[in-house]
Amino acid sequence: MTTQHTLRAERLSLAYEKHQVVTDLDLEVPPGKVTVIVGANACGKSTLLRGMARLLTPASGVVYLDGKSLHDMPTRTVAQLLGMLPQTPIAPEGITVADLVGRGRFPHQGWFRRGTAEDDIAVEQALAATDTLAIADRPVDELSGGQRQRVWIAMALAQETDVLLLDEPTTYLDIAHQVEVLDLLTDLNRRRGTTVVIVLHDLNLACRYADVLVAMKSGEIIASGSPAEVITAETVLQVYGMAAEVIPDPVSGTPMVVPIGRHFSGGRATPTAG
Repeated sequence: MTTQHTLRAERLSLAYEKHQVVTDLDLEVPPGKVTVIVGANACGKSTLLRGMARLLTPASGVVYLDGKSLHDMPTRTVAQLLGMLPQTPIAPEGITVADLVGRGRFPHQGWFRRGTAEDDIAVEQALAATDTLAIADRPVDELSGGQRQRVWIAMALAQETDVLLLDEPTTYLDIAHQVEVLDLLTDLNRRRGTTVVIVLHDLNLACRYADVLVAMKSGEIIASGSPAEVITAETVLQVYGMAAEVIPDPVSGTPMVVPIGRHFSGGRATPTAG
């Protein structure tokens, strides 16, 4: 089992140049749980994740890791505790799958970057877990979008951090591989106790896999709690401006969002978001 770490944002504001995206936000990530952040496009989900991964310097406020300011901690120390898979990572030209996944081990290696047997085992396990072992010798730039995404997830797994942040890790994947990836992250959470934070677009998958769901709108948190507490027809309308029915998922029993839309409203008046 991993060591449990606390990750917390306090009065956090994040901006790109003069455009403020996240405003005065408080968020405490529960250790050892799967937290999923949802919301409409451009609501600040990815920006929040970047701020909590130290990829974006706060305009104001602080992100704390184990009670210490994340931005004041040594980079190597942070990389040993916290891993981040961004939305559109870029691989060096010509690098093979195995070499890219191996880069996830850098925070654990000495100054001369010499790999150890432990590194080899971690890389092999990450490749096997993401079903990319068979393509380990192939150049990353020759892979399909779905294969490439699984390789990036393998690199994040090889880093073996106790906290893992992922920005839309199911991008480019078909529904079968989306479920595989989320099952994989759930296994990681349940077997190792890894704290996982994911930005997802699919509300129904978010409800199935989240212990804690965070709904955002316009850079603020609208609701936070269990999926059953957060996902209601009223919240969906407020966050997405979309009328929907919320019913129990027949497989998981978690909330399932059924969009209504103008052509299937059955004559009922479609509410407007307040």
